[in-house]
Amino acid sequence: MPLFDRLTKLNRAFTRLVLGCVLASASLGFAAESGKIDFNFQIRPLLSDRCFRCHGPDAGARKAKMRLDTLEGSRKELDDGWAVIKPGDPGHSELVRRIFAESEDDVMPQPESNLKLSPAEKELLKRWVAEGADYKPHWSLLPVGKVEVPVVKKSASKNPIDAFILAKLDAEKLLPAPEAARETLLRRLSLDLTGLPPTIAELDSFLADKSSDAYEHAVEKYLSSPAYGERMALDWLDLARFADTYGYQNDVERDMSPWRDWVIKAFNENLSYDQFITWQLAGDLLPNATREQRLATAFNRLHRQTNEGGSIDDEFRAEYAADRVNTVGTAMLGLTLGCAKCHDHKFDPVTQRDYYSLTAFFNNLDESGMYSHYTHATPSPALLLWPAGTEQQHTELKEKIATSEAKLKSNTRGAEAEFQAWLKAGEKLSAPKPVAHFAFDTVVSNTTPDSVTATNFAKLVDEPKLVDGALQFNGDNQVVCKSIRNFTRTDEFSFALRLKPTERQDRAVVLHQSRAWSDAGSRGFELTLDHGKPCFGLIHFWPGNAIAVRSKQELPLNEWSQLTVTYDGSSRAAGIRLYLNGAPLETEVVRDNLYKDIVHRAEWGDMEVGKVYLQLAGRFRDSGFKSGLIDDLQVFDMALTEAEITSSARGTPGRSGLVGKGSSEVPSATAFADAAGGTPARQYYLTRVHQPTQVALAELKKLREQENALINDVPEIMVMEEMPVQRVTHLLKRGAYDAPGDVVERNTPAAVLPFPKDAPRDRLGLARWMTDRKNPLTARVAVNRIWRTHFGRGLVASEQDFGSQGKLPTHPELLDWLAGWFMDHNWDVKALHKLIVTSATYRQSSQTAHELVERDPDNTLLARG
Repeated sequence: MPLFDRLTKLNRAFTRLVLGCVLASASLGFAAESGKIDFNFQIRPLLSDRCFRCHGPDAGARKAKMRLDTLEGSRKELDDGWAVIKPGDPGHSELVRRIFAESEDDVMPQPESNLKLSPAEKELLKRWVAEGADYKPHWSLLPVGKVEVPVVKKSASKNPIDAFILAKLDAEKLLPAPEAARETLLRRLSLDLTGLPPTIAELDSFLADKSSDAYEHAVEKYLSSPAYGERMALDWLDLARFADTYGYQNDVERDMSPWRDWVIKAFNENLSYDQFITWQLAGDLLPNATREQRLATAFNRLHRQTNEGGSIDDEFRAEYAADRVNTVGTAMLGLTLGCAKCHDHKFDPVTQRDYYSLTAFFNNLDESGMYSHYTHATPSPALLLWPAGTEQQHTELKEKIATSEAKLKSNTRGAEAEFQAWLKAGEKLSAPKPVAHFAFDTVVSNTTPDSVTATNFAKLVDEPKLVDGALQFNGDNQVVCKSIRNFTRTDEFSFALRLKPTERQDRAVVLHQSRAWSDAGSRGFELTLDHGKPCFGLIHFWPGNAIAVRSKQELPLNEWSQLTVTYDGSSRAAGIRLYLNGAPLETEVVRDNLYKDIVHRAEWGDMEVGKVYLQLAGRFRDSGFKSGLIDDLQVFDMALTEAEITSSARGTPGRSGLVGKGSSEVPSATAFADAAGGTPARQYYLTRVHQPTQVALAELKKLREQENALINDVPEIMVMEEMPVQRVTHLLKRGAYDAPGDVVERNTPAAVLPFPKDAPRDRLGLARWMTDRKNPLTARVAVNRIWRTHFGRGLVASEQDFGSQGKLPTHPELLDWLAGWFMDHNWDVKALHKLIVTSATYRQSSQTAHELVERDPDNTLLARG
């Protein structure tokens, strides 16, 4: 068939196939002139560098539906017996025809690509096809198998490392350099293992020691030095993106030094490398996890964080999870996983689904997308770092609190006879007295009076409107009540108010005592409408250090509702009660983990201490009560009982408040004798009348205050902690947080190693996958970094990229032997350092002939020190 006719039947898009070629380094010993061509070391780098962008793993960028990164793709059949690559038949392989074509419209690479193949490169590709166009998985994804140590002259070899180096030098017809001078050796050893030069005394002692094991003694001494851990930690801290500031524009200080100190300690105590990374990935998930194991997980929280105004919480939570994946990829796997965030990886077999399946492991902690600008709270989840003796004091206080709470229950049972007598006497309930009451009947000069204290006024900001004896808000204005004191997490308090929502909002602030929303981590307390449902919470830092409950019932639109909130000072979600028109609301727990105070403190370095006030209907950078009306706010410094709340709202729903504008008639206790088995009346009696219970409540409050004062000054550090219900993770289209695609489950890239069937689908399972003997990357990456510590560059120069775009190993057999040895010796880091520094290769002199420097300027052959 004429050439023109045959070409017209080919897929037109294939005419844009870009073929480039970069020959592997001659130092690898895989010269094309001798022996069979090696795909991984001679052909794959060529295809990866020039072809994979358009014909590689990324399906979204793939042109003409042609793949050159897989065996199946390269064998695609064309017409008339031709194929993209036809093994053993260059004459019917379109790839060969294109690279030898002379027409600018036909040749590949196309001239506008600025890529050009030399005659030798073209012949290499042609010869590869003629030899059968063998394909293999990428070298770094092949299992770490057993490698035989080469047989060399024993006189020049001190351990197996030398055998691999000498075998390569023999092939290159080179000799190793002699051993360096003893003072040079000690200086090299000291700097590599401790980061410090040897002292004069150490140098004199070493030079005076003529024993055969003097050098080995020096190795042991430096490996046992505290400075060893500091030296090794330097590299790991860089990999882990350690910093004592949050980064971004404000770069506020944060203290992550406890994790840094743990890393130093782990190296000094020679924690095995598999445990070293397991603790950091999932120490909190280990059985009976210790404080150190939980502290190690701070590794995952070292990413940058923002507090910039206008930042979107969901966006930055997605960024933080992505950062964890990227860091694990480069630090532990030597893979550029971040390249698969927006699309399939263009060079390596990592899909976008793989990326977000990995993200799902790191996307299940109760964190905020922003740290607090106005407070110095530690973003949750956090680990308390107890000073010596403090934790025991805290434990004792918690035990006393539990005993006191049990005593209260005992009082309840023991007071039944007295309660029945009181009930029979028909005693009246005393109306609760508020500490502040704003009726909102009048507004003068943008202020409205407090009817409890005539000298107190609430300030109207941005002119809320007075409408029929109530205030109407537009979502941006608010009322500020400066006269009301700041309540703490150990205080009892209650609020009652009437409100009338007129439109359904996703979120609407009704009342709060805080400086800001996310800009302050919501520090304080807040009453909001969450899709119309009342929600109340007390917060040190949202979301992980807070308690909150939400009503299961929405408030009606365009109707007045009387809403009452009570809190009992217990720091538990169960201590919050919501009432609608005097009746208890059924609620669900949103958060239940408040363990530090809810006020701004100068001791913490918080801003605007003493300037945080009770406010209505709006908050800085939050969603206000748009078009809603509020009336008759009352504030109480006690947890109101159900009887007190119900008695004030008997009759018409939405009636004015507890002390309100209507009738002041106070019912007797007998009115509640039959309600809920008499529980409201009993609760009122015990709380307001029964003296032993009142004494016990006072004792309990004092203990809670002591516990609060103690724990408030305990420092914290960000760590990992799983949420009880796993957060759903989506594949994010184009990597955008607001473009969720398919739901993905936790999984690992199958091209590396399938996830073990018997491992838990959590970070601990991921750590086990990472340290599995069959994982081809973890040990290779680790030994390569340790090698670089002593030789200035790794056996793989691109130590963070073991993928197709990374550098090839200069001594692949040695790399695999070291990786296998490392795993076989229980991932012993100090033992690996010792193996390397006691080799003759390490101990060579750096002085050498000029000809060798010219031949091997980067010392990749390791013929000198």
